Amino acid sequence: MGPIESLSKTETKLKRIRWLSEQDSKKEFRNLMHLFNEDSLRECYNELDGRKAVGADGIDKEKYGENLDENLKELIAKMKRMAYRPGPVRQVLIPKAGQPNAKRPLGICSFEDKIVQKMMQKVLENIYDPQFLKCSYGFRAGIGCHDAIKDLRDHLFQQEVETVIDIDLANFFGAIDHQEVLNILRIRIKDQTLIRYIARMFKSGVLADGDLTVSEEGVVQGSPCSPTIANIFAHYVIDEWFEDVVKKHIRGRATLLRYGDDAVICCQFKEDAARIRSALSKRLEKYKLKLNEEKTSSVSFSRSKYEQGEKQGVFHFLGFTFYWGKSRKGYSIPKVMTQGKRMRSKLKNVNEWARSIRNKYRLKIIWSLFCSKLTGHIRYFGVSFNGKRVATFVDKAVRILFKWLNRRSQRKSFNWEKFRLFVKEHPLPKVQVIHPLF
Repeated sequence: MGPIESLSKTETKLKRIRWLSEQDSKKEFRNLMHLFNEDSLRECYNELDGRKAVGADGIDKEKYGENLDENLKELIAKMKRMAYRPGPVRQVLIPKAGQPNAKRPLGICSFEDKIVQKMMQKVLENIYDPQFLKCSYGFRAGIGCHDAIKDLRDHLFQQEVETVIDIDLANFFGAIDHQEVLNILRIRIKDQTLIRYIARMFKSGVLADGDLTVSEEGVVQGSPCSPTIANIFAHYVIDEWFEDVVKKHIRGRATLLRYGDDAVICCQFKEDAARIRSALSKRLEKYKLKLNEEKTSSVSFSRSKYEQGEKQGVFHFLGFTFYWGKSRKGYSIPKVMTQGKRMRSKLKNVNEWARSIRNKYRLKIIWSLFCSKLTGHIRYFGVSFNGKRVATFVDKAVRILFKWLNRRSQRKSFNWEKFRLFVKEHPLPKVQVIHPLF
């Protein structure tokens, strides 16, 4: 049997797992480790990005691939005799979005562990993704953050909402209890070997500043299968509970929208919002999670009250601020704009980047890299109603870059007029609506 045929069989089995899960939400899966074969792991190797940072062992994709066949055969052999043990995760701290002075930990696994986790991710996704509810948008194939933003805006426009609960989970990824996750996985996964390897992954520890820490809680942000595991946990702890329990015990309509650990609940009645928030806090405590009480808020967001002249609040979701405004024809509509905190943070990042790169490359290379960064910003924040805010960001970012380009030597490189001529010859990316919301 050739590699392509073997890989095709694995893909077919994964599709069948998905189909079985779609047909029966309580279907149990007993034999899954045969999916971890040489050809499926080779495919995982090919899918991984070789430009990512290396783990604690210092081996990158190129080095691992020099003896790929032997490395994969040895890996499979170790897994069959239960000798494979994931290595410690190297921790780095990166700036937290919207909080310039705050850092969040990012874990970098060894490359071989990434291969195994990539296959774990595929298996878990095909079992659980068919059961995820419509309210879940994060870390799912074919569904993204802009779908969540559009659906939220549509709901606010079409349904009467009095209060929105802006939910902030305190250290969600870092607080997920390993035993609770394993208990949830065991409900449907009866292959004890796979469960044991997931448990070993949890116990591999985190290497930070030369110190190894092993904890009973937390999934590493940055590893291939951590988002899927976190999503499974949130599905059982929050989504299903909200759908099966909360909706049956409130007077009006309530709708949850969740992307990873970023979530909002739209409530038809204010009193329902108060009850839901209290119940949610207790529900999370049961699974050793917490609400960030300082950042979780109940916001008045009623169209009828807005039309009566009563000032309404704003709330934030996925880097956007939602607020009530007027359409060109004078109708009241929910609008979005870049969250102020996120915009300031990104401008600070531009400033640090421009300062660090100003003397490293020629102007045209710096400009090309700069335009790529602006393009990324436009592709994310280029939504309906947000054009002015995106244009403001581009203008301020250009001025920041101009400031640092003029500090490449004691003499100013060029004045503003010459810089404008350069920009005219090398145009900036166009500010446009990439994601229409209506």
